[in-house]
Amino acid sequence: MIAVGQPLQMQEMPVPVIGEKDILVRVRAAGICHSDVHYRAGVSPVRPLPMTLGHEVAGVVEQAGAQATNVKAGEQGGSALYITCGECSYCTTGNEQFCSKVKMLGHYTDGGYAEYIAVPARNAVLLPDEIPFEQGATLMCASATAFPYIAQSRLKAGETAAVFGVGDWAYRPYSLQRLSARWTSMPLTSNENKLKLAAQLWRHPCECETKATRVTRSGVSLEARAADVTLELIGLPQTMRQAVQCLDVMGRVRHCRYRRQAAGDRYVSRAVWERGRIIGSNDHLYSELPMVVELARRKVLDTSRVVTRTISLDAGAINRALE
Repeated sequence: MIAVGQPLQMQEMPVPVIGEKDILVRVRAAGICHSDVHYRAGVSPVRPLPMTLGHEVAGVVEQAGAQATNVKAGEQGGSALYITCGECSYCTTGNEQFCSKVKMLGHYTDGGYAEYIAVPARNAVLLPDEIPFEQGATLMCASATAFPYIAQSRLKAGETAAVFGVGDWAYRPYSLQRLSARWTSMPLTSNENKLKLAAQLWRHPCECETKATRVTRSGVSLEARAADVTLELIGLPQTMRQAVQCLDVMGRVRHCRYRRQAAGDRYVSRAVWERGRIIGSNDHLYSELPMVVELARRKVLDTSRVVTRTISLDAGAINRALE
């Protein structure tokens, strides 16, 4: 990425030089995330420029530094997307995303739209042979973010969860739902193609009108307070408000996406007045990545339909995908 709002450009770059605690990874796959669309458009500033995008990375370790004892050359794996100091109170207590020196791959330090990438060895997450590189790359961000999203929502037996947004993040929670039939899901979207996929994958698909003016399940309007928990994956003021409106008393709303617009005080006040709980999210932790990989290896987490297409490492192809 050379400039905000401009197409990505292909450039010849030297192979990164690694330190004693680093590894050099030959990239085999890098996911195209919606965040990359934001970066190119300037919605979320990238610095410094130029910058190589790509924060969902999987490949083969080409070289390991002398002090990189947890991984060796020839092993395949992915990289956690946060590069941190590893020494502050947040890092040492397992909350590394709040590190004051944190740099995100493809956002504040060069990412995986490249042949090679250098990362600290402590960022390495080994991938078993059963997981293709393309699917393994998406585990490093989308799956890992969805995993705590469900756990922290504290869904219990017999509860109903309404999910606003049926995108990549939403596929993972419903894949994880196969672990148990304890809670009922209601995927909500105005995208008819995504709704068709939801009908194939999930236990309780919904009917949804094209403009999302009314969403029903078995004839029950969401405004009739159908949900014990709402998982809001879009981050628009409209859906943030709807996520509260459809809650039952003492329900919980879980936010993961964000936009610049605020939802407004009235949205918050209703949740407070009715003893609701608004639960925020800031991605995932490194410690959760091995668990996500293991779920994918056992096929409890279904990644088989996550990759809709693959493209070559070509600036034109990547730009078209972002568009």
